[in-house]
Amino acid sequence: MTDTTTPSSASAGTPYGTLPPASPLPQRRPVSLPRLQQMREAGEKITMLTAYDATFAAVADAAGVECLLVGDSLGMVCQGLPSTVGVTLETMAYHTASVARGLHRVQGTAWLIADLPFGSYHESREQALRSASALMQAGAHMVKLEGGGWTTDTVRFLVERGIPVCAHLGLTPQTVHALGGYRVQGKTDQAAQALRRQARELQDAGASMLVLEMVPALLSAELTQELQHCHTIGIGAGSGTAGQVLVMHDMLGMNLGKMARFVHNFMQDAGSVRGAIEAYVQAVKQGRFPDNAVHAW
Repeated sequence: MTDTTTPSSASAGTPYGTLPPASPLPQRRPVSLPRLQQMREAGEKITMLTAYDATFAAVADAAGVECLLVGDSLGMVCQGLPSTVGVTLETMAYHTASVARGLHRVQGTAWLIADLPFGSYHESREQALRSASALMQAGAHMVKLEGGGWTTDTVRFLVERGIPVCAHLGLTPQTVHALGGYRVQGKTDQAAQALRRQARELQDAGASMLVLEMVPALLSAELTQELQHCHTIGIGAGSGTAGQVLVMHDMLGMNLGKMARFVHNFMQDAGSVRGAIEAYVQAVKQGRFPDNAVHAW
């Protein structure tokens, strides 16, 4: 018997891999750097979540999340690694392509960011360019790297070549061993001054976004006011940043260990994954999450 099923009809008729929105979506403009700047100027908070596969990416986009981060946290969340250090560039490209396909299938509008993993940009600017190119070719709109100081030249090198960059200061998981564990950063005057200097240098080098992880809320708010052309995205950094990010599995309560202080389980009061993500988006937009008295330092 001849198989006359086309790929498109097979996708429509099988329970596997179909990713239509749960309900018709209003027309939304694709998220871009100018759009993020407009949001910033209008005082609208930016929402971001991690995504590692096509399905979660499509659902998050349908729920209104502006930015999706293919984080190297997938090493711990998906691969069971003890830290992000063991994640490879090949793995990051694979998951970035999966998320990009998920967005494409639902005509998604989210801005897609991919982490440059440990060891993929440390050797030289040229190595960083090759690594960033691999992630951009996999579908990323922007790459993220960790640290300040020595990374400044790399950021400038990439931006000059048309690759948008998101920086990451505070707790930088790729160097957690050097930091002595998962601890709040920037608590002393000296540490805060160093963080301020690095943040300004990264903005001047062309970084368009800056993740601030486990940084005191007051310092994060001050940095946000100082960095008018670099959008701060907080995780454990208080409510004063331009936007917020969480690991999706954490905000869905899919963590059997102790929940980090800066995490809220949005699934506990929602009836679906999409409902939980929509609740997260609304809580961030309305300034209800994070609560500095509960989720910050």
